[in-house]
Amino acid sequence: MLAQEAKKTPKGPILLVSPRGPNDSPGLDSQSCLLDLLVSSRFASRFVRQFCTAMAGNFKVCVVGGAGGIGQPLSMLMAMDPNVSELCVYDLTMAMVPAEGVAADLSHLNMKCKVKGYAFDKDDKAIDKAGDCLTGCHLVLVPAGVPRKPGQDRKDLLNINAGIAKNIVEACAKFCPEAVVGLIVNPVNSVVPAMCEMWKKKGLNPAKIVGITTLDVVRADKFVHEMTGAPMSDVSVPVIGGHAGTTILPLFSQCQVGMTIPADKIPDLDKKVQDAGTVVVAAKNGKGSATLSMAYAGARLGKAVLAGLNGEVVTECAYVESKITDLPYFASKVTFGKQGVETVHPLGDLNDYEQGRLKALLPVLKEEIEAGLDYAKENDFA
Repeated sequence: MLAQEAKKTPKGPILLVSPRGPNDSPGLDSQSCLLDLLVSSRFASRFVRQFCTAMAGNFKVCVVGGAGGIGQPLSMLMAMDPNVSELCVYDLTMAMVPAEGVAADLSHLNMKCKVKGYAFDKDDKAIDKAGDCLTGCHLVLVPAGVPRKPGQDRKDLLNINAGIAKNIVEACAKFCPEAVVGLIVNPVNSVVPAMCEMWKKKGLNPAKIVGITTLDVVRADKFVHEMTGAPMSDVSVPVIGGHAGTTILPLFSQCQVGMTIPADKIPDLDKKVQDAGTVVVAAKNGKGSATLSMAYAGARLGKAVLAGLNGEVVTECAYVESKITDLPYFASKVTFGKQGVETVHPLGDLNDYEQGRLKALLPVLKEEIEAGLDYAKENDFA
């Protein structure tokens, strides 16, 4: 097919001229125009930008804990996503920065997204108060809960943070049951099963509940880049298992760059990914955990979810209900679509080192999952 010509009339809009064969009727073939259009001028470039904007989704997103250390940068990144037309910044009235202030700040970004803040008292039940905020949401991101302190076991966090997550997720079950709920609430290995099981007890689709483990992928990719010098665009390391310590398993053998790293270097690199969160907590001297990198990773997962809802095929690693191992929840590659999680991919080929690590992590992850399942047995959504 001949390339379309993009021409500008002396005093008029862009004219797209479609070539015709002997059996063609006059007129424009819109698909051919888009495929063959040569972006050869600033006018054509403007046309393409406008078309791409028109094709973007118009989704409502809520960031719970949106005025916090993770929530503020995450809210900003989501406000910049072309698929987001409305953003709700949800936090408590006791937050150091008011949610309305964060929303006012973000509302000045020259993006299409409208931003509104919602603040609630710490004893408020979201299911009673957050209807306006959550109704109509397509994606709810939850970077909420008490941060992990140096030396603190993730099990110690469960009762507190599961209660915080439950307050939000049960409200989502009422006001936006079709939304994808992305959880960044530690301990993820236990909180996600707890919330998903209670979600299912309400008769809702478990494909909507997603544990965000993207930061493990981001770290693995960065560390491989630093070790090899390969372009970041060439590095993609799947990370499976869970989102804590030894349950984090980067599959360097499934990355074209990672597989070139000498075998004797892999255990230390593996350990570096596992311990990366602890390093940040220690470096912040007990005054916080990974916030900026977590916001970046959360936005990457959020972007993938929204792209899927908009009809694109996007794959990221995430911790979800799964049948690819003997455990009911597991992190692996997941393809997102219009229903949330559409495909949970098998693990693929593992080398001997990775097989040994997988065998060792399964009982640890099983125990943490069971803690979440026990919580779900003892609790229900309102």
